Amino acid sequence: MALTKRGKFWYGTTSGDTQAELRSYSVANRHEAVRFATSKCDCGCRTFALQTDEEAGVAIRTCTDCGQEHLMGDSQDHVDEAAPEAHECVCENEVFELVSGVSVSEGTHDVRWYYIACRCVECNLVGVFADWQCEAGDAAAFLAKV
Repeated sequence: MALTKRGKFWYGTTSGDTQAELRSYSVANRHEAVRFATSKCDCGCRTFALQTDEEAGVAIRTCTDCGQEHLMGDSQDHVDEAAPEAHECVCENEVFELVSGVSVSEGTHDVRWYYIACRCVECNLVGVFADWQCEAGDAAAFLAKV
């Protein structure tokens, strides 16, 4: 399915739809995401609750199957000063598929900006739920931890 706009929100059914919304958001933010990764738990599950603290640069995903919490990207480096808050969809659901994207500093592979996009598993709303400037080194290594 392609992205569909209903009211002021976008809806989709695939991680590709979520990635497309993330890319559009990042272009408008003037830090275009060029590398992407979809979150997957060690147990194989692809749905999560999400908590973030954009000020501290921390994201935590909690697997809906096994309950494992996972610090995303370089969140481990900043979690001590964070106060993460849970995300909720406009439909009040708290379960999402997650796609992360990063922009990189010009001429490098180093992360410059981090985006977390979600697709609600209940109503299919897609959107970027969190983003922040991030100087986390190599993009591939960073995205391996989302």
